[in-house]
Amino acid sequence: MDKFDKLTGIAAPLPIINVDTDMIIPKQFLKTIKREGLGKNLFDEMRFDDDGNENPDFVLNKPAYREAEILVAGDNFGCGSSREHAPWAIKDFGIRCVIAPSFADIFYNNCFKNGILPIPLPQEQVDLLMKDAEKGQNARMTIDLEKQEITTSDGQVITFEIDSFKKHCLLNGLDDIGLTLQKAAEIDSFESGLAQSRPWV
Repeated sequence: MDKFDKLTGIAAPLPIINVDTDMIIPKQFLKTIKREGLGKNLFDEMRFDDDGNENPDFVLNKPAYREAEILVAGDNFGCGSSREHAPWAIKDFGIRCVIAPSFADIFYNNCFKNGILPIPLPQEQVDLLMKDAEKGQNARMTIDLEKQEITTSDGQVITFEIDSFKKHCLLNGLDDIGLTLQKAAEIDSFESGLAQSRPWV
């Protein structure tokens, strides 16, 4: 998993509440178990019409936000079904941080397992960041995970809270497999001892 430490990039404003996982990645794209290739279908029903043409009014189709790495969204982001394809699609598109007043629990935890930093903030702070994002591609935000700070394009600093274990995992690029492999020597030792003491197993 990619490490997340400090990110400076374009923030896209998505002032929609209750963005569910089917909006993030519609069900017809869940046939794969690969994490790559889903970015092109992120927010598919909002980004494209029935003929596959881009909706020019959708934020990620606008020239200023095509390279967005941060998403500032509305309340209850990631609600709905627990599909892990949702953070896969977000990450594959290139977004590494989502900021919102609140997140659905399963989506929130899945983000950390996929190298995405979800930041819940009070509504008034999200409103401030939303206005900053609306300035376009020249208004770049900086997310500093180590310091737990967001810096707006005009230098305002907002601090955020994060669980220390989740922070450690993101900073070091550790998903569940990575965490397990940190204990590889102990696992090998246990299996070797087990094979000797219980060879019939």
